[in-house]
Amino acid sequence: MDRIGKYQLLKLIGKGESGTVYLAQDTFTGAQAALKLLDPAVVRKAGGELDGRRQFMNEASLAGKLRHPHIVAIHEASVTDELSYIALEYVPGGNLSQYSAPGSLLSPEDLTQIAFKASGALDYAFRQGIVHRDIKPANLLLVSGTNVKVGDFGAAFQSKLPDTSSAMVGTPFYMSPEQTRGETLGHHSDMFSLGVVLYQLFTGRRPFDGHTLADLFAAIRTDSPLPPSLHRPELSPELDQIILRMLEKLPQDRYPAWVDVALDFARVGQFSLYMRKIPDSEKFVALRKVKMLSHLSEGELWEMVQAGTWTMHPPNTVIMREGEAGSSLFLIGSGEVKVVKQGRLLDVLAAGECVGEMAFIKQGEFLRQATVETMADALLVEIKHQDLEQASLRCRYQLSLALLHSLVDRLAMADQRLVRAG
Repeated sequence: MDRIGKYQLLKLIGKGESGTVYLAQDTFTGAQAALKLLDPAVVRKAGGELDGRRQFMNEASLAGKLRHPHIVAIHEASVTDELSYIALEYVPGGNLSQYSAPGSLLSPEDLTQIAFKASGALDYAFRQGIVHRDIKPANLLLVSGTNVKVGDFGAAFQSKLPDTSSAMVGTPFYMSPEQTRGETLGHHSDMFSLGVVLYQLFTGRRPFDGHTLADLFAAIRTDSPLPPSLHRPELSPELDQIILRMLEKLPQDRYPAWVDVALDFARVGQFSLYMRKIPDSEKFVALRKVKMLSHLSEGELWEMVQAGTWTMHPPNTVIMREGEAGSSLFLIGSGEVKVVKQGRLLDVLAAGECVGEMAFIKQGEFLRQATVETMADALLVEIKHQDLEQASLRCRYQLSLALLHSLVDRLAMADQRLVRAG
């Protein structure tokens, strides 16, 4: 068999207890996909509380429903008596298991960004009514750099569907205390599991261990893990606090929500004011504060994060000069800038605002109408039209609509000033 439906099978990627995964190519679009085939023998043996077939069906039911830049996309699924498969987004970088042992660890800076993105993805899933229930290094996949994607939702609990399983689900080393007791799980359980994963990725050691399953579960329920920095001294006390809070025994003692976890990782990522490389977490948080982008989805904001050129500027830096040509749009992530025309102060703009809308809308070379200069340390993102060529049509549309609304608001404000001056 070298073809299934519209997918041409290219090579074997892996084989598990319940099926086989192939690298495949969509013969319509040319895009690559990971094609997961359910072993017919698993179907014949089905009957367990959360057997391979049930997990396969659970994941298949999510096809097309989870759309987030840091979740593996499930393109389509087909389930028949003869053949069952799921077509998944292909992630070439492998999973994080390869970086979980001493000697192969990623840098703390990169791991902080991975933690931020994984937290955001699990927050999105939870807001869709989904608890993953099997967070582990093997289910966190790397595209490239720090771009991580959460995968394998076969064990997930979906609040919109009845949960008929009474089995304990998950991977023992990464289970939360409540998971080891077979209790009903919420987002705090995934938070604990991600805390275990991050502890291992940062230090090369698991926080809990045991010679038997009973010993392991007893450690998870009662043992207090050592601060990660005791295993890896370069780690900061702030990072210790975040991970240890995620590993609190009682769900209510962990972070209230995923967004709180993500924001703490974003703060840890701000390790140097004038660093040349601005962390993706800081970029994303900055864009969420831009008022005119409030209608963009998380996925569209991540497109903007990747499209722009981000720089940190000291005070008194001229960003654009009156009379000079230019067509870039600048969004202010932090700090303040002043707008001056013919030596006269027109406005002071702060984080969440933008400059250069008219030139950006006009596209071609446009003479700037005013000079813009930083008044304090400022994080700015420069957006050029060519930067957005890879962005989705919806993202570009939402940005254009936001710019028009911003321009109308600016003109209305100018009219009011003219009336008051008259």
